[in-house]
Amino acid sequence: MTPRRTATVAVLAAGLIVAGVIAASAGIPTSDTVVLVTVAGLGSGAAFLAGAMVLRRFRGRPVRAQALVVAVSSLLVTVAGVVAAALAMFISTHDLVALFIVVAVATAVAVGAALQLGDDIDAGTRHVGDLARTMVDGAPDASAGHGVTGPGELTALAAQLADVSARLDESRSRERALEASRRELIAWVSHDLRSPLATIRAMAEALDDAVADDPDTVVRYHRQIRGDAERLTELVDDLFELSRINSGTLRLGAETVCLSDAVADALAGAASQASVKGVRLMEQLDPLPRVEVSAREFTRALNNLLDNAIRHTPAGGRVVVRSERDGDGAVLQVVDECGGIPEPDLARVFDVAFRGDVTRGRDAGGGGLGLAIARGLVEAHDGSVEVANHERGCRFTIRLPA
Repeated sequence: MTPRRTATVAVLAAGLIVAGVIAASAGIPTSDTVVLVTVAGLGSGAAFLAGAMVLRRFRGRPVRAQALVVAVSSLLVTVAGVVAAALAMFISTHDLVALFIVVAVATAVAVGAALQLGDDIDAGTRHVGDLARTMVDGAPDASAGHGVTGPGELTALAAQLADVSARLDESRSRERALEASRRELIAWVSHDLRSPLATIRAMAEALDDAVADDPDTVVRYHRQIRGDAERLTELVDDLFELSRINSGTLRLGAETVCLSDAVADALAGAASQASVKGVRLMEQLDPLPRVEVSAREFTRALNNLLDNAIRHTPAGGRVVVRSERDGDGAVLQVVDECGGIPEPDLARVFDVAFRGDVTRGRDAGGGGLGLAIARGLVEAHDGSVEVANHERGCRFTIRLPA
């Protein structure tokens, strides 16, 4: 038996029990009670079947008409049962007419209420339909889930649709941002691949055609080809690392080291680059708590931040690396003297392929992936990295939990 049929049977049984209790409390004989219940049931059942047939014919009609049919049918069922019982008990004509007057007034009130309910449900349905269309159009209304008339189910549905519509709009915004970032990445990478490849091709052709035949030129060409090949290798490595981060397949290396050791390794690797650039690399390191990190991944993240700071700091400037405790965790800061980043660009510094203005653009070198990779690797350690302007440059801050 389906839940609906079970509920119907339960309601009928409850009605019979209530009728029996009322009859017993009023002292009505059992035989009379059986007659009353039987006659009222037959009359009400006939009216119910008639109303059900009419309601079936009204399927697909507006809810206003269906609510009206339900209201009238309910009254007819009640009237039929009462009239049948009245005739069976030989109630006087005067009492029966008075009953019809009461029923007429109740019918008018019920019909008015049914029409109002139908209007409310119809308005709520249109509201929900409009909200559903905004999910396709991509223009959600922040107040769409409020003010819906009709049953509570429509209000709940409208609120759910408003929430889903807002999430879809956020998803579309993220998708547009990712698509713009992807196009920008393709443009930058295409440029960074085209330039060294063109250089390698031109020099290789010159060597093949013996255009460059003196030993010094040949050595210089070989050195240039090797340098460009290393640049391409670094770019491919960056792309591979970024794909691992974005796809969620990045797994931290099994080798873990103390945070202080990882910082020392990164500083040792950046010292030669800073010396060549004429930038002073300074350390202001407080004793760090024992936070173990994956050696390769975290060192690479810190190397990327140091490389970015050294590349954008002019000769004679300085890059300061600071560390301090943060409760049980640690804070690392890389402070440069790049001149700062425009405030509108700060939120995009860690975006893929973002290089900012001309002074931080192509001429500054790099593939535009280093900071994005650094953020991904730090977050893989359950940490965070942020940037802010500071005096004559920028301050990148890494926070790591214990």
